Amino acid sequence: MLQLRPNCECCNRALPTDSQLALICSYECTFCRDCVERVLQNVCPNCGGGFMPRPVRPKNAYRPGVSLTQQPASTNAVHSRYCVEEMQTFSQKLASIPPAER
Repeated sequence: MLQLRPNCECCNRALPTDSQLALICSYECTFCRDCVERVLQNVCPNCGGGFMPRPVRPKNAYRPGVSLTQQPASTNAVHSRYCVEEMQTFSQKLASIPPAER
């Protein structure tokens, strides 16, 4: 189950569970759309993968036990271990390769 991390790992922007700005890679690294487009060039600085919009977990339980209330999002902020300059340098090396071919 997705953790639904509460922040951008680059700029620390709050990304609530229903945010349309949250993008994730296949390892759930979470970044805001601005950082993905402007800083990372759609390259995850942690794994080298691409990003997709993070799904929104339903607030209401349409099936028993399956909702944001019963399965809440993470409250643990995550920050990348790399500085912005390291992220940009890494991303530039892979940006010209489509995510499916990396």
